[in-house]
Amino acid sequence: MPQPLARMVLSLLVLLTAGWAGADPGAPGMVAGAGYLATHDPTIVKVEGTYLRFSTGRGIPIVSSPDLVQWKGAGKVFLSNPGWTADAIVGSTDFWAPDVVRRGGQWRIYYAVSTFGSQRSAIGLVVNDRLDPSKPAEGWVDQGPVFESHEGDDFNAIDPQIVEGPDRDWMVFGSYWGGIKAVRLNAEGTKAEAGAEVVSLASRPEPPHAIEGAYIHRHQGKYYLFVSFDFCCRGLRSTYNIRVGKSDNLLGPYVDQEGKAMLEGGGTLVKGSGVRDIGPGHNSVLVDGDKEYLVYHTYDADLGGASRLRIQELSWDENGWPLAPN
Repeated sequence: MPQPLARMVLSLLVLLTAGWAGADPGAPGMVAGAGYLATHDPTIVKVEGTYLRFSTGRGIPIVSSPDLVQWKGAGKVFLSNPGWTADAIVGSTDFWAPDVVRRGGQWRIYYAVSTFGSQRSAIGLVVNDRLDPSKPAEGWVDQGPVFESHEGDDFNAIDPQIVEGPDRDWMVFGSYWGGIKAVRLNAEGTKAEAGAEVVSLASRPEPPHAIEGAYIHRHQGKYYLFVSFDFCCRGLRSTYNIRVGKSDNLLGPYVDQEGKAMLEGGGTLVKGSGVRDIGPGHNSVLVDGDKEYLVYHTYDADLGGASRLRIQELSWDENGWPLAPN
């Protein structure tokens, strides 16, 4: 998610709707789109032939598409915020950076609850026994907090992603206050395992320390840790950019293409600003058949800096590094 001081403009930016007819698909491999494209921190799942996009916003907005091109609003996960969120995180409103997974016959959304500039944060869980693609806002039942951070911790409990480990799910999370972390979940996946160690995966020891939006993707036996460097949510002044490191193991160590450890500020550039698309960041990866897509948001220079969904097919170089050219 964006750096704390920038969040004050996030709610307004999320409300902007950007559309285009597909005549300008943008960068190589880019999927053109139309309809409801305004988004921050998007993630997409495919359910019975329908693509569902979840993103940051009030109630966790849902948008649907039959083809990754035409998008329409499909409601929200929450009509009103679960009571525990306001009690635990006073002043929280929008929920941030949802991650959607299928586990044990359930659909699950892990989402972040926080406020501007605060380390007092929590990651919640809401589940659905059957995600109906024609009515994706129905059937969600909140399960309360999974993991929390408090002032003085060496981490911030935001931007969750669930990654399957050898015998248990791990939750990747974090931003400022220590960088990107991982914690092992309990057998049910509903809480951080009691007494579990919080493991460091990536950080930026030197200013501006801005790293967030972690997403681990496994490709041909290797683990790839995508992160966003620098600053989001400033419209055309945004400097977000997507970086990556690679490891043989889920918990690292992750190194970039030059061999620099991500714990020491390393990260190979995958996607930076172009002429039209400014500040690409907070990506996820959609695997759809034999294709892999980088899903992220940018700010559209042709639309005055409105937030915009971008979906770009990933390719890989001969050394196994992901490519998403401008």
